[in-house]
Amino acid sequence: MMKRKILFPTDFSKNSWHAINYALELYKDDDCDFFLLNVFSLSGNVMKSLLNMEPGSELYESAKVHSETGLNRMLDMLIIKRETQPNHHFTTISMFNDTLEAIKTVVDNKDIDIIVMGSKGETDSRTSVYGSTAVNVMEKVRNCPVLVVPQEADYALPKEIVFPTDYKIPFKRRELNFLIEIAKKSFATVQVIYVNEGELSEYQLKNKVLLEEYFEEINHNFRVIRNISVHSAISCFVESRESDMIAFINKKHLFFGSILNQALVKEVGYNSKVPILVMHDLKN
Repeated sequence: MMKRKILFPTDFSKNSWHAINYALELYKDDDCDFFLLNVFSLSGNVMKSLLNMEPGSELYESAKVHSETGLNRMLDMLIIKRETQPNHHFTTISMFNDTLEAIKTVVDNKDIDIIVMGSKGETDSRTSVYGSTAVNVMEKVRNCPVLVVPQEADYALPKEIVFPTDYKIPFKRRELNFLIEIAKKSFATVQVIYVNEGELSEYQLKNKVLLEEYFEEINHNFRVIRNISVHSAISCFVESRESDMIAFINKKHLFFGSILNQALVKEVGYNSKVPILVMHDLKN
């Protein structure tokens, strides 16, 4: 099997360290190249930062040193862990840029397979479940799946993964590769949830059959939940069953327009405990 390339954007927060440990556990048996990326700029205002921070200037150099020192410290801690996992290799990247642009650049240049990141960084408020960077990456990095790991997520491999869908768009096998792979390596069951009042149309049934084909090698169940909003349905299901992960396909142009995704990412306080795997439809 080819080496897996995994990108970790980190701001050295507790949450980003937690996300890295989660991924090390998830991919413990795989050969992996992990890229630790820290993006530095001067302030929240990137334009201002780009104007004021010439390479060579005092501000730029001190931000760069802070970034590189943080990465090296992380690397030291990971190398201690790595003695038990010689199949993991780490590279650090310190980059001066806007965070989202930097992530996109590394995904392209290094041909990254998946991004794993914390749900919140150092600067994010206590009230929101997801920080702005996590939301931005989930929404805008279209060519690479993203696994967002909250601070409270357990390190154990997932036993149950919830996959909400409305069956309205045909699935492609390669869009679901990461979900199928994680389910296989964890021996997890995928719970496919459809929240709706009515019966499935012929078109939706066809899409459901496709999904059954793709999932034939993993444990899976199809469930229908009625008389309740999408947001509450997913929330209650995950909470009552203590599911371990939520996976969904982020359809282009629909991210915050779709009730499903909005519910998952915007308000859901419950899954501050549950990692979210965002895959993308490939009609980009």
